[in-house]
Amino acid sequence: MAQAMKYVGAGLATIGVSGAGVGIGLIFSSLINGTSRNPSLRPQLFSMAILGFALTEATGLFCLMLAFLIIYAA
Repeated sequence: MAQAMKYVGAGLATIGVSGAGVGIGLIFSSLINGTSRNPSLRPQLFSMAILGFALTEATGLFCLMLAFLIIYAA
C-alpha cells in the first residue's frame, strides 16, 4: 500500500512538468508576437525569453527531481 502511494505522489509531483511545458510555449509565442510587432527589439526580447525559458525549465526539473526522490528515497 505504501509503495502504491509513492507512485501516486510521484505522479502528482510530475504535474509541474506539464506546467513548465505550457510556460515555455507561452514564452516563445510571446517572443514571436513581440518580434513580429517590432523587429528592432528582437535582441532584447530574445535575451529576456531565454532567461524566462531557463527559469521555467528549472521549475519543471525541480518537479521531476522531487518525483524521483519520492520513488527512490528510503
